[in-house]
Amino acid sequence: MQQDGLSDILHWLRLKAEVYLHTDFQGCWAVDTSGSRHVPFHFVNNGNSWLHLPDTEPRELQRGDLVIFPRDCKHMLSSEKNCPSRYLVEETLEKIGKFPDEGPLTGLTCGFFEFENKAAWPLLDSLPEVIVLELSQPDKLQSTRALLELLISELEANEPGTRVSVNYLTHTLFVHILRSQIGNGLEKGLLSALFHPKVGKALGLIHAEPAKDWSVENLAHTIGMSRSGFAEQFRDLTTKTPMRYLAEWRMLQASELLRTSELSITDIAEQCGYHSEVAFRKAFKSITGATPGAVRKQS
Repeated sequence: MQQDGLSDILHWLRLKAEVYLHTDFQGCWAVDTSGSRHVPFHFVNNGNSWLHLPDTEPRELQRGDLVIFPRDCKHMLSSEKNCPSRYLVEETLEKIGKFPDEGPLTGLTCGFFEFENKAAWPLLDSLPEVIVLELSQPDKLQSTRALLELLISELEANEPGTRVSVNYLTHTLFVHILRSQIGNGLEKGLLSALFHPKVGKALGLIHAEPAKDWSVENLAHTIGMSRSGFAEQFRDLTTKTPMRYLAEWRMLQASELLRTSELSITDIAEQCGYHSEVAFRKAFKSITGATPGAVRKQS
């Protein structure tokens, strides 16, 4: 299997995914899941809903639409086209599971994605504030639609193992969402670089062997590009030089080892490609703004 830079990043950032609500709304209702510092998502599995964003006209969401907020921007979903009040949001929370039998019915599945490793990594930076995938259209994202159908089936069957099964399916859903944005023509940012046939391969090599004595020359040679062409393409996509990216990836690994292992700082330095503890400490402070000892103490 070829190097897979996206899988490496999701592994190190420890992607967590969860569905916390799967229910029917009826009558007049509104939900607001923003401000959680996660990446919220909502799937309309029945009926319709209105999406409200600041300074934007309301957008109707139909059955089969999936909406995601990569940077947790302010939003509301409701039964009404007019923006609802905070009071209605609070009232809806109290009604969940006991709505009166009146008015149109809307089925919503709500969840979130988050990175348990809080290291800043620009995976989501190039994505739009709001992503709406219209999965009801038969010619689009068929595998994503099939995945969501399986997810809903698991939730409604509610058999032993459902919680784990749903969390794994939701985890996979995040990957599908990222792929959809490449399909929509995303041209810049780390995500675009990961899907680039040459630069993505270089990122996979860095992720797989961060301690190796990489240079721009040997990375370019390994992936079959000229040094200048590779350096320019890499920086154009990621806004970083290959060596800066390598150094930051090493520090991501070092930070994780400092928090989760009992390895000495010298051993961690060696695992991250530094032959001198002094050089490692200097690079760590320069890139993270903290000392290795401070990160270890915080853990």
